[in-house]
Amino acid sequence: MSTLAVALLAMLAVGGVAYALLYPALSGEKRAQKRRQDLAGPVAIRGVDREQQARAKRGQVAQSLKEIENRESARNKVSLETRIAQAGLSWTRRKYYIVSAVTAVALALLVFVLSGNAILAMTALFIGGFGLPVWFLKRCKTKRLKQFGIEFPNALDVIVRGIKSGLPVNDCLRIIASEANEPVRGEFRQIIEGQALGLPLSDAVVKLNERMPCAEANFFGIVIAIQQKTGGNLAETLANLSRVLRDRRKMRDKIQAVSMEAKASASIIGSLPIIVGVLVYLTTPKYIELLWLTQVGKFAMIGSAIWMLIGVLVMRKMINFEI
Repeated sequence: MSTLAVALLAMLAVGGVAYALLYPALSGEKRAQKRRQDLAGPVAIRGVDREQQARAKRGQVAQSLKEIENRESARNKVSLETRIAQAGLSWTRRKYYIVSAVTAVALALLVFVLSGNAILAMTALFIGGFGLPVWFLKRCKTKRLKQFGIEFPNALDVIVRGIKSGLPVNDCLRIIASEANEPVRGEFRQIIEGQALGLPLSDAVVKLNERMPCAEANFFGIVIAIQQKTGGNLAETLANLSRVLRDRRKMRDKIQAVSMEAKASASIIGSLPIIVGVLVYLTTPKYIELLWLTQVGKFAMIGSAIWMLIGVLVMRKMINFEI
């Protein structure tokens, strides 16, 4: 009996050990654990992949912004040809120099005939050769940029509607290049011509920013450059850009309307001494002739002119706002 009891206990012990060792395999627990590991592994890998993709996307955006900043710093060094193109003129460098020389000689002769003073004639020669042409280019550039800023949001709306209706971006650009108002039509035509020569869209848009140095073209170049490298909803981004540009324009017009009273006051204050001087000269010329006939009067006129110029510049700075 004792031998039988020992054998029975030994069998139970062996059976318990075998049960403990074989139960996970028999019950499928190992297979379930393996399936859980198999499912958890790709999830972790996918999470790592998404994080790497997000990091790579941030790096691409930072690289795009850095390239745009480098182009922006290089754009500050503007050549004469670029300034002529920004003004919307088809002049060459030679024609610009010829026009400057003719203007200088004509203005100098006019001042010499009217005053008979060689010093004033030389001053007019310098102003006509170096001042008036630069002023003319700047004025044409300002007028052209203003027209571009008014028409550019409409061009963005055309691109947005075209993309939403299924048209490619290049077809939208061709529509603008053929149907928009100037100067937007000519600028987008140059973008199309640049792409026809093999330039990528982002580089062609950068050329637009070089020809039209304004915030609208700069924003458009940034949006296109980032979208070309990182992807995204271009229609939504351009729609937001169009709304921002219209709000900027609305704010600029509002500020201009509010500041018209200050501008009128500054104009009256600046022109009042000249008007009073002319009226006094017409009524009693001998009373005011002392200002340019005597040495003290000449110094008084020069000092008054300097102070008037400082006052006009200060008032101009006070009533001009950057948006």
